[in-house]
Amino acid sequence: MPQDPDAAALPHAAAENGYSGPTGPDPARLVESEWRRLRAQATELDTSWAEDYRSLVEAAYAEPRLRALYPFTSHWCLRFSAATRPLLDVVGPNLTTLSGGGYRVALLMSERGRACGTAREAVAEAVRLLPEGVGPVRYGAVPGDAGNAVEGAEGA
Repeated sequence: MPQDPDAAALPHAAAENGYSGPTGPDPARLVESEWRRLRAQATELDTSWAEDYRSLVEAAYAEPRLRALYPFTSHWCLRFSAATRPLLDVVGPNLTTLSGGGYRVALLMSERGRACGTAREAVAEAVRLLPEGVGPVRYGAVPGDAGNAVEGAEGA
């Protein structure tokens, strides 16, 4: 049986697939794997906004600065991280497909942000809002003394 090409990049599969790099799972492979998963998920959606969402994911993937980041979603909002799971380091804006058509780009999920008519416009605005010098993506390892840290939690 052929091995999954992403298996060595996945933290939970690293031991069983013999992957043992000196610094843990390969962040670049995790980024590639997550983009593949998001793109596949977008093609399988069956909602009224599925086509717009697919366009947004594909436009973000086509942009090298975003493609180099670890993508993830929260409430169908496309976001980016400078670190892979398990401990994300969220950077830049979030991109949302609007139910009435169009897109929204905002630095905080709670703010109105900027409305954009096309996925390309939304991606261009997202790139404009990215901090300079982000990358390369690193493995988001939980520090050894973190105990039961919650993913993405900051401070107490």
